[in-house]
Amino acid sequence: MASKVPAAQNTLRVLMHQAAQRGPVPAATLASSLGLPRSTVYQLLDCLVAEGFVVHLPEEHRYGLGIAAFELSSGFSRQEPLSRLGRPLIAQLVDRLGESAHLVVLHGRDVIYLVEERAAHRPSLVSDVGVRLPAHLTASGRAMLAGLPAAQLRALYPSQAALEQRDGRGPRTRLELRAVLDRARTDAYATENGEITPGIASVALAVRDHAGWPAAAIAVTFANDRFDVDRWPALAAAVAVTAAELSRRIGGRPG
Repeated sequence: MASKVPAAQNTLRVLMHQAAQRGPVPAATLASSLGLPRSTVYQLLDCLVAEGFVVHLPEEHRYGLGIAAFELSSGFSRQEPLSRLGRPLIAQLVDRLGESAHLVVLHGRDVIYLVEERAAHRPSLVSDVGVRLPAHLTASGRAMLAGLPAAQLRALYPSQAALEQRDGRGPRTRLELRAVLDRARTDAYATENGEITPGIASVALAVRDHAGWPAAAIAVTFANDRFDVDRWPALAAAVAVTAAELSRRIGGRPG
């Protein structure tokens, strides 16, 4: 259905396209990517520059996101929409599986727990809201790392020293980490087994944003003697439904 407010829709399309890029882009590239006349794009950009949502880089002949766009993202963080939207979904997942589950975001080389729902009569966990753990050791972290470009992974893990160990468990080299992430991409879900807490395992999937990048991850955590490995795909399938729904709620694109 055609928009009743095409100027507003095109303005939002420009901002969303800019947000999905790795850096500023020329106006001609915007026009071509969005299928809009150059004159229209320049008019929209002039308005967005005036309001601070876009910044013009004259020496580079490119346009990037401005400070007002950053303020919108800061407001997004302050209002905690991921936590608010994710909490009831995580609770439903726990009710459905009878196992603990959580929602995390990636922060540097760590994951930060936003929502933690414990199932009744299940083992205590080291994770809790606000706790940080090394991303490469957790299933939820691996689910997000597997969705990042190779260049970003190299920046996060420039050397073996960046791969923090926990009692000698987990990938020790970038080659080993690559193998773990390759497996997550092949399986379409990530796992860890005893690398955070002995005897405890997790399966996880990423929650995708509007550009298809991992915005968060959802994992279910359980005593590894409760489920044989051949039952883990079924657990992952249940997590996938929850991750897809949260992705839909934040306007994202499921993987």
